[in-house]
Amino acid sequence: MQTADLQEALETLGTLLAARGLGYDIVLIGGGALLLLGLIERPTRDLDIVSRIEAGRWLEGEPMPEPLAIAIREVAAALDLDEHWLNAGPTDLLRFGLPDGFADRVVVQHYGSLTVRLAARVDQVAFKLYAAVDQGPRSKHFRDLRQLHPTPGELRAAARWCRTHDTSEAFADMLEQALAAFGVELSDV
Repeated sequence: MQTADLQEALETLGTLLAARGLGYDIVLIGGGALLLLGLIERPTRDLDIVSRIEAGRWLEGEPMPEPLAIAIREVAAALDLDEHWLNAGPTDLLRFGLPDGFADRVVVQHYGSLTVRLAARVDQVAFKLYAAVDQGPRSKHFRDLRQLHPTPGELRAAARWCRTHDTSEAFADMLEQALAAFGVELSDV
């Protein structure tokens, strides 16, 4: 999906929810969120929910409320999308902890009765570094990270956050290699 496809799907979902008297507030990260922010141009298969917000509380994306899950599937059928075009795959990140100040930096968009909060660029740098280390230098995450043009300071902050999620020596070694590709040393972190 391209940006226009994502926007059409979210508008359709928001309109459907509003017609049913329902409203949801979701937080998105990943490539789809980067597309919606205009920060990358590659297509994506899906949008990744890291959290849902209910009554001011940040909740895990799973389990997804059944009325929302049904509406997502109906939009998928109507627009010929994969039924998992909107999913809570990365919700574990909420359990382990989002970067400090994440909630204050989100970019809010409204689609009917659907509120969408998009992770800010600096937070996406952290998520993309984490995924790039996990999936390697040839992954889409590494390419996305390059397109974000992170500064050395942003990479150091992202690396500190990454280390809170994986403290293993193997991860540290791969993190060091990823940072080196950007001219940043792990010892600086």
